[in-house]
Amino acid sequence: MSLFSQSVSNPDEEPEAVTQPIGSIVFRYDEAGNQIYRGTDLIIVEPAITESKSTSLKTEDPFWLGIQIYPVPVKDVLTISWNEENNDLIESISLYQHTTMAFLFQQKNYANLNRQVQIGMSSYYMGVYVLSFQLKDGRVMTRNIIKE
Repeated sequence: MSLFSQSVSNPDEEPEAVTQPIGSIVFRYDEAGNQIYRGTDLIIVEPAITESKSTSLKTEDPFWLGIQIYPVPVKDVLTISWNEENNDLIESISLYQHTTMAFLFQQKNYANLNRQVQIGMSSYYMGVYVLSFQLKDGRVMTRNIIKE
């Protein structure tokens, strides 16, 4: 593809056309086939993760790294276990169906739990349930659990 420009040195002379190459035109499309870019072949640099985004992930990771929830999706018995560090943080554990706010299971974190809770879910309906950890500092940490 070429771009034509005119260069005039003397106003009485006939202008002459000069060809200047500008590179190739590139078309880019998203997964649905929509055109998302049309222009010269440039390298597009993605923005880096911002500091606020990375710090919010860091505050949540230590808690979830110490929690084990299995099997997911669950059919009969859901097992939740946690490490000693999280044992000092957890006040109670609750489970409720995603579409309702009524608790199906609620358990305080007592010393005799041995950092593990098992919930019998065979009588529950299929669907999405919310597992909620109420922490002693007032935070509430939740995960979605799928019941088959």
